[in-house]
Amino acid sequence: MKTIPFTIAILSLLASGAVGCATAGDAKSGEQRIAISVTRKGFEPATVKVQAGRPVVLVVTRRVEKTCATEMMIKDHQIRQALPLNKPVEIRFTPGKPGKLRYACGMDMLAGVLVVE
Repeated sequence: MKTIPFTIAILSLLASGAVGCATAGDAKSGEQRIAISVTRKGFEPATVKVQAGRPVVLVVTRRVEKTCATEMMIKDHQIRQALPLNKPVEIRFTPGKPGKLRYACGMDMLAGVLVVE
């Protein structure tokens, strides 16, 4: 009987998307808006699912001062964007084909992955 509350908690986390990777979208505009934070752990979430051929808007907010992630790069799309402290920055692009796109800090040390489906 003690496992039922635990099972319900795990199922709730899975249903909410809090475990694994993040996905997001805006059905009206067709944009895929994804919030990413820079924390002391790095980019969170570190894995994000998006759809190929649909515009993506990454809303990135750096929440820590001491980090090498003061900018974000997506080399495959020639993107390099400064990330000021506590100010959301919108990074817009459209992934063309399925696969994985790596994003990283300017020093290429902290990184994450956009899984394009």
